Amino acid sequence: MSAPETLEGWFALHDIRRLDRARWQTLPSAERGRAIAEIVDLLERMSSDPGSGHTVAYLIVGHKADLLLFHLRSEVGELRRLEEAFDRTTLAAFTTRPYSFLSVVEISRHAAPEGGAETIADTPYVQTRLYPEIPAHDGFVCFYPMSKRRGPWDNWYTLTSDERAALMRAHGRTGRRYSGRVTQIVTGAIGLDDWEWGVTLFADDPLVFKKLVYEMRFDEVSARFAEFGPFHVGERIRPDDLKAWLDV
Repeated sequence: MSAPETLEGWFALHDIRRLDRARWQTLPSAERGRAIAEIVDLLERMSSDPGSGHTVAYLIVGHKADLLLFHLRSEVGELRRLEEAFDRTTLAAFTTRPYSFLSVVEISRHAAPEGGAETIADTPYVQTRLYPEIPAHDGFVCFYPMSKRRGPWDNWYTLTSDERAALMRAHGRTGRRYSGRVTQIVTGAIGLDDWEWGVTLFADDPLVFKKLVYEMRFDEVSARFAEFGPFHVGERIRPDDLKAWLDV
């Protein structure tokens, strides 16, 4: 068996935080105002140079967390420095970190156009996949990690390359039916985190997440081989809007 070739782009960090709002509200109003100005300024600076990566923030719905910072950068060291910058803020002292996920934007040859690796990497199509834009208009995100099953009966890694490619082509056809309604970034995490891939979906209507993932569960590649981690769904928030969320 030979491993399919992959192409890599930006490194990705899903940095997920929970706010202790009861403690936060005990902070005197003037100190809270300075802390809000500090975090707004930090997020604006993180987001100010889209040519070198992206940072976007989402307010998580549900009990799992409150805030998701999604970073895309060219080096893992840059992601570490972004973590440290957040941890030096006053707000960070009022948060815990229930989850994070480190990965890298990945294209497998299952999904890439035909041709040699060097030729493929230079095409505009692949460049936009490896160094993606975060949709500016999409209001919601859905992030989940996943792995391919390695069981005694169904083991993804013992299939032939032709079998894997056929299954992924069928899976891709399902996804293409949602073109224009949902945008997807797939990141590889083998050797970087506990799960093998991360899937980040963007849409204006969060109901699309449910319909897409549900339909894909019936694809053979998901039904037989997919194992899913926790799902986090959130609504996008710009730095300037953080004040209203924090100043309560």
